[in-house]
Amino acid sequence: MTIGPLRTAGNFRHLVEDAVSSAIVSGEFPPGTMLTAPTLAARFDVSATPVREALLNLEKRGFVEIARNKGFRVTEVSRHDLDQIVQIRQWLEAPPMRDLAGRIPADRLAELRAEAEAIVTGAAASDLRAYLEADNRFHLHLLSLTGNDRLVTLVGDLRQQTRLVGLAGMLGTPELARSSAEHHTLIDLLADDKPAAAEELMRHHIGHVTGWWSGRSE
Repeated sequence: MTIGPLRTAGNFRHLVEDAVSSAIVSGEFPPGTMLTAPTLAARFDVSATPVREALLNLEKRGFVEIARNKGFRVTEVSRHDLDQIVQIRQWLEAPPMRDLAGRIPADRLAELRAEAEAIVTGAAASDLRAYLEADNRFHLHLLSLTGNDRLVTLVGDLRQQTRLVGLAGMLGTPELARSSAEHHTLIDLLADDKPAAAEELMRHHIGHVTGWWSGRSE
């Protein structure tokens, strides 16, 4: 679960925004869910002000929409839109694996392995927020090794538009463990200079968005 008392000191608006966006992406807050600042403030054990600021920013980012006199409603990404997002991500993220195979320095491989392990740990602990943050960090770090900042920005934007409404229901399942372990497998393929296999694994991995992570069988 991602929504609960904030035990970490810091910018509460930022922490609330991260937690709520993770809950929306993972399906903990499914499309149509009504959110209010007072209710969330009680769950986070903070004042309503940073929660309201976080919700307004999430509205700008398209995660929620304002429902007059009710609060904020979680928006929906249609299956058609999700299919298109996945296709674009596969076009953008899979081919660069060919260029990166056999060319990543040892120190960067070590960093990626640590990030991959954080994904596995988040999944094992059923910590959706930690899982999603680690997953995002790993994928964008990997793409940054291409040296193409625009590519990283584009993929980052697409990931924000993605919904994984079945992810919350996958906690503790073999499928989530397998998809988490794929990050380690990908690093092995890149380190062993296997470009075709690395590209195919990345394409397959992103496909989970419209499969397991959407609550559908593969």
